[in-house]
Amino acid sequence: MTVAIEPATLAGVMDDLTRRGFTEHFQVVDRSLRAVGKGESFPSDRVMVSEFHRFEGVSDPDDMAILYGIETRSGLRGTLTDAFGFYADPLVSDFMKDVAFRRR
Repeated sequence: MTVAIEPATLAGVMDDLTRRGFTEHFQVVDRSLRAVGKGESFPSDRVMVSEFHRFEGVSDPDDMAILYGIETRSGLRGTLTDAFGFYADPLVSDFMKDVAFRRR
């Protein structure tokens, strides 16, 4: 019997990250990463990407997204989402160029 493997969904991975302590939602504002719930802002040298996940639309290229699991030096953990490719937010892309990625 062959078992079909469900591809990971953005919502499913976000739920998993939340269960693992990535509870804050981040957005890029004025060249800083802003914690929406806490109201704190962090420059790129105060955050690190712990993991990231890319999602590609099966039938629609407009469904391409990237989800970052981010940790700040103060210990705050959360997520940042963006499109990738043509629809990527240039503010997010510019900010992420200077952010360190954890090596596995």
